Amino acid sequence: MSLKLKALLKSPWVFHLSTGSCNNCDIEILDCLTPRFDIERFGMLLAGSIKHADVLLVTGSCNRQSVIRLKRLYEQMPKPCLVVAVGECSLSRGMFIHSYNCPLPLDKIIPVDVYIPGCPPKPEAIIAGVVKLIEKVKKDKLSEKTKKAK
Repeated sequence: MSLKLKALLKSPWVFHLSTGSCNNCDIEILDCLTPRFDIERFGMLLAGSIKHADVLLVTGSCNRQSVIRLKRLYEQMPKPCLVVAVGECSLSRGMFIHSYNCPLPLDKIIPVDVYIPGCPPKPEAIIAGVVKLIEKVKKDKLSEKTKKAK
C-alpha cells in the first residue's frame, strides 16, 4: 500500500468542487465543518489547492462548461485519489436530468468512489459517507495484504 493511502486513513484532505449546484449541498458540507458536527475529528480538512487534496468532493450537476474544468482538476490531483459525489444532482443530475446543458452524470465523466444521496444530504449522511470512504480504503489495504501473502 502506498504511503499516500496510509496517510489518507488518518487525515484525508478534501477539495470541494461545485459544478453548478443550487448551493444547498455546499451549505450542508460547510455545516459539517462547524463545531456541532465537527468532521475534523476524522482528520478531514479542506484543502485550498487540488494539488494537496486526497479526496475530491463534487456537488451539483455537471454542465458543459464544468465538465472540462472537472476533468482538468481530476488530472491535476495526486494519485491515488478518491472522488465523492454529494447530492442528487451529482449522482443522477436530479431535476436537471432533461436539461440540454447537463449531458452526463458525474460517474460517466470521472470514476466515483462514494455516493452520498439526498437533496440536500444531511450533515450526518455526509459524515457517514466519509466514514465509509475511509473503511473502503482500509478494506482495500487488507485485500492488498492478503494478495501479497499468497
